[in-house]
Parts: sequence; C-alpha cells; structure tokens
Amino acid sequence: MKRPCVGVGVVVIKGGKVLLGKRKNAHGEGSWCFPGGHLEFNESVEECAVREVREETGIEIKNLRLGPFTNDVFEKEAKHYVTLFVIAEYASGKAKVMEPEKCEKWAWFEWGSLPEPLFLPIQNLLKQGFNPFE
Repeated sequence: MKRPCVGVGVVVIKGGKVLLGKRKNAHGEGSWCFPGGHLEFNESVEECAVREVREETGIEIKNLRLGPFTNDVFEKEAKHYVTLFVIAEYASGKAKVMEPEKCEKWAWFEWGSLPEPLFLPIQNLLKQGFNPFE
C-alpha cells in the first residue's frame, strides 16, 4: 500500500496579500496554490519553505512560523499528501515564474478575494477556518 507524501505549502504575506501560483503539468493542474513542494530527506520544514519559495518564485522570505496541516487525498490522481503549512513574510525580490513547466504565473491576492479554483490543500485549509492574518 502506498504511503502519503509530505508537502510543504508556504503562505507568503506582503502588504496584506498572499502569493499564489497557477499550477500546470501536475496534480491540481489549473488550480491556484501557494509556493511549496516536497519535504526532502533530512530537511527541516522551514528549510524546505525557504528553498521552495526561492526555487519557484525567486523571492526571499523571513519570519517563518509553522502553521496548520491538512490531510489531502487527490482521488482522481490517486495521490495522498499531508501538507504542512508555513506562514512567512516577504523579504525581497520580485515574484517571477522560475519553473515554467510547473507554474503559469504568480500573483498577489487579498485573503478575502482568493481566485478559483483553489488547490485541494488550500480548500481543506479554508475548511479549518484558517486565516494567516489572525
């Protein structure tokens, strides 16, 4: 039996907005997600967050704190993830598509005006009542 994978999603905050990217060529294609990815062997959750944000967007983050987690089963793709969320402040750089094979674009959104469709882990996060500004 397959075991779940561990994903890390990074809620990057800048001026009252959060950064989201439009996924492509992977599970959840066409949905909006936070920067993030797989936790690597012997890597801390915070190290993963910094690495993934840098690799995917080219920006730097600061003041990281651990957030909630979600249990995400992608039925159609037969994938199961436990997603660990990290909340971080924007530090520097301009968000740009660093991995065009995985992401169509990055944009900043107000928490109350998130785009649709949202990636399953974010849908599950919202069901928990999570708000990074509270």
